Amino acid sequence: MAEANDFSLNEEIQRILGPSVANEAALPYHSGVERVPEEAGIGDAPVVRVLNTIINQAIRDRASDIHIEPMKGQLRIRFRIDGLLHEKTFLSPSVLPPLVTRIKILASLDIAEKRLPQDGRFHAKSDKGEVDLRISTLPTVFGEKVVIRILSKSPELLQMGRLGYNQANLMRLSEIIRYSCGMILITGPTGSGKTTTLYALINQLNNSERNIVSIEEPVEYVMPGVNQTQVNNKTGLSFAAGLRSILRQDPNIIIVGEIRDLETANIAAKAGNSGHLVLSTLHTNDAPGAIARLVDMGVEPYVVASSVVGVVCQRLVRVLCPGCKEPYQLETRGMERDFSGIPKGQDVILYRPRGCPACRHIGYQGRTCIQEILPVSNTIRQMIKNRASELEIKLQGIAEGMKTIKKDGLERAIEGVTSIGEVMRVAFSEEEN
Repeated sequence: MAEANDFSLNEEIQRILGPSVANEAALPYHSGVERVPEEAGIGDAPVVRVLNTIINQAIRDRASDIHIEPMKGQLRIRFRIDGLLHEKTFLSPSVLPPLVTRIKILASLDIAEKRLPQDGRFHAKSDKGEVDLRISTLPTVFGEKVVIRILSKSPELLQMGRLGYNQANLMRLSEIIRYSCGMILITGPTGSGKTTTLYALINQLNNSERNIVSIEEPVEYVMPGVNQTQVNNKTGLSFAAGLRSILRQDPNIIIVGEIRDLETANIAAKAGNSGHLVLSTLHTNDAPGAIARLVDMGVEPYVVASSVVGVVCQRLVRVLCPGCKEPYQLETRGMERDFSGIPKGQDVILYRPRGCPACRHIGYQGRTCIQEILPVSNTIRQMIKNRASELEIKLQGIAEGMKTIKKDGLERAIEGVTSIGEVMRVAFSEEEN
């Protein structure tokens, strides 16, 4: 179903580019999205207004990304809202060259280079506040594709209490970041909110008595009082090289944007062992998997055991629209019952999306976290030294009170915060416990 805002965006762009043509047939594979009429070309002033219109609409729709995609005979505009892409409008392919040029000028990119990918950024102001826009271009067979990542600079978004953690996990997280040294890892797949959580923890720890230094790729949020460095592989400033230099800057807290290789992992772990608090991210499916990943990279188990003090793993699920979510009885049989592990004789009320004007007929509004937090206890520390398996560490964590991502998600579904379909979408690979 097309969203109400799609048509307002179409109408505004049509007003900028000129009167509509007679034939505005909808696309056969997406009957709710209208075409924007073809134009021979647009000048500087129209393309400025078109780009501003697209960006402002994306911000109003709470989009995290804008996709400008050249296709055969048309230019598709999509917004990523709450983790999923939605088609918004279609333009003439003749709009692409001036639109890309305008974006490149704002992002200080080479407008003549169309054969290689480029990355840049610029700032913008809207009625929702100031935002950072991160730009990525990619050559395709139909022209350059552009993705614009929208990063809000609102400080309220970087508060621990706004991460969506349940109270028990928030208390566990608060205890972990009280450590004066050691390594805290935030894990999860791409798009699971790891960076936002990392910055919220930095914001919590930031004060005038601490020297906080980071090495990131890229710097997504500029934080007052934090010395932030951006990776530059062209000049040889890698994560490992930057981290070695940071250790000579008398840091209290070190932020490593992501651990990607053995050299970075070893330096970060040894920094955690030498009196520094190190925060970093890692791509793993669960919290115990972060331990196994470091060992698989080649970090000695005794180094991992002595440096890692806690692991946070998280996913993002969409929040059901409070105005239109509807309750239903969990079926006796089916995929949802099998996934939940709830016995067949037990009646459970869940909630599902319906759609209304308030949520643009999607059924969801916003996202929240489901997570698992693994503090590294003395028992788990000894298990790591003894090269215990990932499963053994997971079972010990559960015995010590760790709630798995799947269990946390199921509780949120029963509470009516999200749907079980959302939990299945992000945690289907999780084993039942």
